[in-house]
Amino acid sequence: MAKRTVEQLSEQLLDKPLAALSPEERGVLEAIVSRQIVADDAGILADEQASFGERLSDRVAAVGGSWAFIIAFAVVLFGWMLLNSEVLTRFNAAFDPYPFIFLNLLLSTLAAIQAPIIMMSQNRASNKDRIAAAHDYEVNLRAEIDIIRLHEKMDLLMLDKMAKLEADLVEIRAAVRSA
Repeated sequence: MAKRTVEQLSEQLLDKPLAALSPEERGVLEAIVSRQIVADDAGILADEQASFGERLSDRVAAVGGSWAFIIAFAVVLFGWMLLNSEVLTRFNAAFDPYPFIFLNLLLSTLAAIQAPIIMMSQNRASNKDRIAAAHDYEVNLRAEIDIIRLHEKMDLLMLDKMAKLEADLVEIRAAVRSA
């Protein structure tokens, strides 16, 4: 079968003129014509597009959302409270006695800083999902188009085979008549 152009594939396989194609559809057809692979790792593509701040927010969210952080944070909180209520109070040196106002200020500050950073990471995850979905669409479209093309080739092979069988049948009939 002769190599087809993007315009021909667009009309034959998608029943659309070239101008009506979405960028994804056009990209898939161009990849078919040039015999390129469209399957890439969407995570790697998203990571390549990420800024330093986005990668940093991912790391902060990964640490802040881990059991190690929760356990270490609980140990620090209980240590702070124990230190300022029992140990340093005996020496009259508690720098943040009960009701731990300075600790509350630190916790509020940490929450105020950590929340937007985690939201940035969630936005980035959402962007990764959008990139993955667009990429999945391209790969699925490519697979569907390739299946259509395989059906066309199979149909051509079947038509060729049927023509040969008909020719053989005509020869057999002619041989039977002449015999």
